Amino acid sequence: MVSQEQRRRQLAREKFLRQQQRRTAARRKTNARNAVIASVLGVVVVGSVVSYATGVFKNDDKKANAAAEVTPSASPTSKAPDPCAKAAAGKVKTLTWKKEPALTIDKSADYTMKMATTCGDIDIALKTAAAPHTVNSFDFLAGKGFFDHTKCHRLTTNGIYVLQCGDPQGTGMGGPGYTIPDENLKDTSLKGGVYPAGTVAMANQYNAQTKKGRHTGGSQFFLVYQDSQLPADYTPFGTISESGMKVLKKIAAAGESTGQGDGAPNATVVINKATVTKS
Repeated sequence: MVSQEQRRRQLAREKFLRQQQRRTAARRKTNARNAVIASVLGVVVVGSVVSYATGVFKNDDKKANAAAEVTPSASPTSKAPDPCAKAAAGKVKTLTWKKEPALTIDKSADYTMKMATTCGDIDIALKTAAAPHTVNSFDFLAGKGFFDHTKCHRLTTNGIYVLQCGDPQGTGMGGPGYTIPDENLKDTSLKGGVYPAGTVAMANQYNAQTKKGRHTGGSQFFLVYQDSQLPADYTPFGTISESGMKVLKKIAAAGESTGQGDGAPNATVVINKATVTKS
């Protein structure tokens, strides 16, 4: 016959096992959600065309400091007011190249990228010494007017908190025709699997599960407006200024089009002009 003490211990064990099962299920659910969200930052290179990866997110691209709470994204039926101005006159240039441009920047110098957008200016201090290929590519593309009149096509407001730009097609399918190597993945700012707020990093094709897709960055990049949980797989190559963060948070506060945390920004975010200058 089972004693009262034995019964008590049995019930305690069963309760512990149920708690462990619930915790395990919750972790799996969270990991699955973050994997799906992460995929929006990934891009797959097919010939000279860049498209979104359908696999696990290029977890590079996910968290930052100076995070601030952002107003939940509005649903499609209750769209937040557009906080941005009308885009400047002009058309996106259709430009592609077969190979990465020659390295012409001064790796010992400081460079800054200025994005004059419909929502305000976003200034970015570039990490030249740590990511010379990336900075050189942006210097080249900006000089060719590649980013001018392009839309920032994707905003995520759940799990990771980024605005994605750099696609001349505005669909997530465009690129410059060449790829650049991953760089600076051991940046000291990337602590605890987090891309801190204010980080600018490259989208790419890398799949952490298959370990394939390294060195597939093109022209698409993302700006982190709130600390985002991401593995260090995406080249961090810039830091957004304080005034630029205010612009970015204004864009985020307007939400995205689906109401599900991942879609086109409700704000009409167009890069009227992008310039890279040497200090």
